[in-house]
Amino acid sequence: MNELGRLAEDRAAAYLKALGYKILAMRWSCPMGELDIVAMDGGTLVFAEVKARSSFAYGLPAEMVGGRKRARIVKAALSYIKAARARPEAVRFDVISFGPGPDPEHIVNAFDTSGYTY
Repeated sequence: MNELGRLAEDRAAAYLKALGYKILAMRWSCPMGELDIVAMDGGTLVFAEVKARSSFAYGLPAEMVGGRKRARIVKAALSYIKAARARPEAVRFDVISFGPGPDPEHIVNAFDTSGYTY
């Protein structure tokens, strides 16, 4: 991971903490992939994918979370739930992105998990 990505993940975790989320894990990895941030928002288990760009010349950071990336995130999330023996009330997938400005873009419930069960 590059320095920009690590800094963005740390900033995203601080942002979520300020919103009242409880951070459970950062940079959690398994054979299925890596989860940037795992957090609790009340009774909802949140898997947050963090993206950063130093400029918008090649698009917005959140646009980098395509179909294949979403599938890997969901599979890793299922592995996390199993490994942690978690029984959340709900599961949600967010994307937090950083561009040249100071504020993050937080897309709550950025994608659904149709076809997957936990």
